[in-house]
Amino acid sequence: MLTNILSLNHASFIVADLDISLVFYCKILGLQQIDRPDLGFPGAWFQLGAQQIHLLQLQNPDPIKGRPEHGGRDRHVALNALSLTPIQDALKKAGIVYTMSISGRRALFCRDPDGNTVEIIEQA
Repeated sequence: MLTNILSLNHASFIVADLDISLVFYCKILGLQQIDRPDLGFPGAWFQLGAQQIHLLQLQNPDPIKGRPEHGGRDRHVALNALSLTPIQDALKKAGIVYTMSISGRRALFCRDPDGNTVEIIEQA
């Protein structure tokens, strides 16, 4: 079957406090925020190559507590990185828990302040 779908455009995460989330995504992960149209609610967009991550400050219908301990067993977005080391250092400095991939790949899983899982894969 032929598909008309070409690629992933963006992934969105619901956040409770945009300012707290911006610390995680900008200061800890080092993502660069881009302009975002006024959508009638607070949010932020980040450009990652041809794709984007969108943060939406909205009421969250999903539970934050009770999620799997290892983020690889939960909904997540996966980002590619040149090296895990600076990210691991930033996460440790911020007191953010992460787990390494159980597959043996150079990848880690962490959660943002709202429990959204981010996987970061080292591209060797």
